[in-house]
Amino acid sequence: MRLPFFTASALATLVFTALGESALPFGSNPVLPGADPHGLFIGSTFWVYPTWSDSPERQAFFAFSHDASPGSTWKRHGPVLDFAGIPWIPADGAPRHYAWAPSVLVHQGRYFLYYSVGPQHPKPSRIGVAVGDRPEGPFRDSGKPLITGDDSFEAIDPMAFDDAVSGKTYLYAGGSASARLRVYELKSTLTEVAHEIQVETPPKFTEGAFMHQRQGRYYLSYSHGNWQRSSYSVHYATAITPLGPWTYRGAILTSDETHKGPGHHSFVQQPGSGQWLIVYHRWEDQTGDGPYQGSRQVCIDLLDYDANGLIQPIKLTGR
Repeated sequence: MRLPFFTASALATLVFTALGESALPFGSNPVLPGADPHGLFIGSTFWVYPTWSDSPERQAFFAFSHDASPGSTWKRHGPVLDFAGIPWIPADGAPRHYAWAPSVLVHQGRYFLYYSVGPQHPKPSRIGVAVGDRPEGPFRDSGKPLITGDDSFEAIDPMAFDDAVSGKTYLYAGGSASARLRVYELKSTLTEVAHEIQVETPPKFTEGAFMHQRQGRYYLSYSHGNWQRSSYSVHYATAITPLGPWTYRGAILTSDETHKGPGHHSFVQQPGSGQWLIVYHRWEDQTGDGPYQGSRQVCIDLLDYDANGLIQPIKLTGR
């Protein structure tokens, strides 16, 4: 989360080469400029929706795709959603707005883009939702905020999760200044809240919640620490329901000597092999504890579980 800006020239300087011997065909880390990446497979094509802007004046979302064909490179799509076409965003009268932390849910053949409208001050942050017929958009905004923050809750970092057991769709959101997790059940339209569900906030929660399920267990993972410092990291908790109660399991993604502040992630399972991946952002070639300046980068690494179903600490790969 927070105020990233990446120029088109910065994107052009990255070389997206496929590594034939790698378990990951997306190129060596970092794979893309950006932050807060939500990754998912649609068929054999991998899609990433990050916080990313092609100019300091434009607040919009873009998508990046990488297909499974030999020699494939990353393609940029969009903007898939542009704040300039959404009247309710400037209607609060705040002097500036930022497009943060998108996530996409595929549901019954349609694509639902949930996103944050920051900052929290002087007006409360908000979460919006837009709908598309294709992963590359365009996405059509619902016409109103889905969730609005208040003095005790920063409405940021939405993540929608279809629970196959209950048939319900939940939206996880919140964090940062208030470091508070909130969960909502969505109506069948997925563009309105049915009601909020009271859940506990797990230990060391800061922001960027993500939910996934594996072999009957629910994994709530999230970012901890300051986004500009080496303390930024990914922790997780488990439960037998998507609503807790949570059993805290510890940190799984932390800074090393030169890769700092890894966080705001998503998990995705690779078709065919079944291998799980983590998609996240980090600061490259940094030393010390921060605060860091410049641009964060999107990276993809392998995720493994032990015999008890617990996530193993993740090794940060790349230059």
